Amino acid sequence: MFGFLNVNKPSGITSHKVIDILRKITGIKQIGHSGTLDPLASGVLPVAIGKASRLIDYLPQDKRYKVTMQFGFISDTYDIEGNLKKTDSEKISQKEVQKIISKFIGVQKQIPPAYSAVHYNGKRLYELARAGKIPDDIPCRKIVIYKNEIINFDFEKQILSLDIACSKGTYIRSIVHDIGTILKVGAVMTELIRIESSGMNIQNSLVISDALQLSDIEKFIINPINILPLKKYEIDENTYKIVLNGNKFKNVQNISGEILLVKNNQVIALAEAVDAYIQPKKVLL
Repeated sequence: MFGFLNVNKPSGITSHKVIDILRKITGIKQIGHSGTLDPLASGVLPVAIGKASRLIDYLPQDKRYKVTMQFGFISDTYDIEGNLKKTDSEKISQKEVQKIISKFIGVQKQIPPAYSAVHYNGKRLYELARAGKIPDDIPCRKIVIYKNEIINFDFEKQILSLDIACSKGTYIRSIVHDIGTILKVGAVMTELIRIESSGMNIQNSLVISDALQLSDIEKFIINPINILPLKKYEIDENTYKIVLNGNKFKNVQNISGEILLVKNNQVIALAEAVDAYIQPKKVLL
């Protein structure tokens, strides 16, 4: 089995648990995922099966989420699973919310949450946080927010849902926390659904359930040719034999950059075209 899966991870389990489930059903150990989702979060978890795992880094990077937050609370994890504290603040209006979220568009500098998997001096931040050693100099990251729109706002309950499209590495929990801080009322994330990731949409996803079978998984396998944003280079039988040995060959199509070598609608290798030759980098057979 070779290709990608658009998996819909349910809330309440880890991303690694999803991989364990798929390994048990398929009997394949070489399975990995892109873009970890916290247990609280649900939605699109891109998964690579077999040697397609060597192509994960070449998937499209942008993501889209539906996030729901509760105003009037703060939390050390920035969500409802942390230590919650009520802020006893005044209710805010949708007009105030709209004014603030409009600032979260474009290139941003974001500080990751203390309870995250970001590395800091050789350790994960969440390891330091659990030990009560939260650093006060967590480095900022440059992120891009392409879209930030209100889906729904309940004034009485002070609950806001947003549609956010962003770059890789964006922490939605941090956006929630920052919005609450700027509004001076506090905010915690109550629900997070990843709608899109790596060119995959939740509408076409494989739902993880106790009834999932091998035949279900096979129906959802995505050919890397159909999703990787790389140029395709069709090779013949003679070139195919050259590629299997990892040798370079003439660039008769005058193509450039990283490319997929394809034969009979199957990805044979990832290669790089430089000037007159093409050199295989990752042979996938």
